[in-house]
Amino acid sequence: MGRRKKGNPVHGWVCLDKPLEMGSTEAVTKVRRLFDAQKAGHAGTLDPLATGILPIALGEATKTVPFLMDAQKVYRFTVNWGVSTDSVDREGEIVARSDVRPSVEAVKAALPAFVGEIDQTPPRFSAIKVDGQRAYDLARDGADFELESRRVVIHEADVTDAPDNDHVEITIRTGKGVYVRSLARDLALALGAEGHVSALRRERVGPFSTENAVSLDFLTDLVHRDAAFEGLLPVSTALDDIPELAVTDQDAFSLRQGRPIVLLPRQVETLKSRLAGGSRTVSTFQGQTLVALCQLRAGRLEPDRVFNLS
Repeated sequence: MGRRKKGNPVHGWVCLDKPLEMGSTEAVTKVRRLFDAQKAGHAGTLDPLATGILPIALGEATKTVPFLMDAQKVYRFTVNWGVSTDSVDREGEIVARSDVRPSVEAVKAALPAFVGEIDQTPPRFSAIKVDGQRAYDLARDGADFELESRRVVIHEADVTDAPDNDHVEITIRTGKGVYVRSLARDLALALGAEGHVSALRRERVGPFSTENAVSLDFLTDLVHRDAAFEGLLPVSTALDDIPELAVTDQDAFSLRQGRPIVLLPRQVETLKSRLAGGSRTVSTFQGQTLVALCQLRAGRLEPDRVFNLS
């Protein structure tokens, strides 16, 4: 007989507005404990010095985390001119100073060069592994190493505020793998200035945004009122851009057993018209309950991930 898992079978997403100076792992632990959930994970690490959207998956929602990895993200950050640090944020050691203060017009003129598909080198203080070690550990030890540039996509970049000559606020919409600190570093270099990121807030990860976010304090209050589930979003929230298909009770049973189901020709044509980018993934629902994620092949839906929801 298997050992019973600790906690409760809680399933869904928490769109957490992560506070400053809290790591992503710590945030996940706090949320899991609030719900006394058996299982938890997150979609997209957010540095302790950053605030904002950290989607946290509980229970069966952890099966949908991979579908957020390619989701677009929105960041709003502030560049502090005049000082560069080794980590390109306010925690790092100062490595250079300058009296150059780029004008708002100069920043706006420089930003288009960073929009589109570009090559970007991650910051040395990052979680990327180099010969099995984290780059930030090597950087702290003063090791000599180089990180390879990678192709990333920045869809939009705009100046959204300029409170004084020392600071400019920029908002970007990006694809996966973009480092805000690298953008700030490269922008300063292009403008002949020194600068670092003094504030960073993530405002969106796919369907998760500040509009449906909750704070830890709000969640804690809900728990005290025995209303924690009011802060929980459906497991299917992460699948907002995946075509849906309603299935019969018999087909739902088959899918849960790992067996494919045969579709009607009109169902196949409808799904094909809604699939994008070569994807074959379809989500199936029995009423309002997510049954399985399936692959459309030869007029059939073959279950890929089955969800134990009721």
